[in-house]
Amino acid sequence: MLDLSLPVQPTSRPYGFRLPPQNAVPEPSCPFALTLSRLTLAGSMSGENAPAVLDRFPTLAEAMGGAIHHAEEFAPDAAPQLLAILDRDDRLVLAGAACDGAVAWCHPVMSAVEARAVVSEASQLRAQAGRAADWSETDLAHRMRHHADLLDARLVDPLWRAFAARALQIAA
Repeated sequence: MLDLSLPVQPTSRPYGFRLPPQNAVPEPSCPFALTLSRLTLAGSMSGENAPAVLDRFPTLAEAMGGAIHHAEEFAPDAAPQLLAILDRDDRLVLAGAACDGAVAWCHPVMSAVEARAVVSEASQLRAQAGRAADWSETDLAHRMRHHADLLDARLVDPLWRAFAARALQIAA
């Protein structure tokens, strides 16, 4: 079976990132939006599962730093939250799971073939999660859905794939 205990690798705050003031209003002209996923069953059925925009940034590096800053604000015992960075056209640039003051970035797929494999695996995991929920295995179903969400987070827009992969190499 799969090992679903996805460890979150600590990410230290890089030097040189300028974090916005705590009471700053997000600048709508900045091209990168840091978003928090709001997935709920009711929202899925009503079409209201649009991600909440936490902040906007002029560069990807600053958006990554902002994600770490927001991860530090989550409660220490909170479940991992899916953060995503979108461009001004709402294309996925980078995503990762945030908890315990760190962000575990999901490495983007690099080809259409890899993207199809990821979509297939995520779909299979969601089907297995549905069966687990039917068997009253709610914890297992939740972990499987979270793992499927993390797989989906790898589905970076083709325009941003190489750029996001390089940004992760530089950040590492």
